[in-house]
Amino acid sequence: MLWMQKIPEGIVFKIVVQPRSAANGIAGLQGDALKIKLTAPPVDGAANKMCVQFLAKLLKVPKSDVIVLQGQRSRAKKVLVRSIPATRIAALV
Repeated sequence: MLWMQKIPEGIVFKIVVQPRSAANGIAGLQGDALKIKLTAPPVDGAANKMCVQFLAKLLKVPKSDVIVLQGQRSRAKKVLVRSIPATRIAALV
């Protein structure tokens, strides 16, 4: 089950990023985190930037509503998405 936490600013959830993949996409769950495959390399924040763009497009929210809270230099991250119900995030799995 995907770990999520509702806070006043929005919904926080865990992701695991697999950089340098063949294509961008959701690869299911890894433990209690959403596994996301990205084509970007983990260099100079490129994977983080692509992660924000990918999640914003997938959830149909502005990029400014998707924030990497923890794990900027790690594959395991916590992401905040503003102004969205938890059910839309849970539907990604």
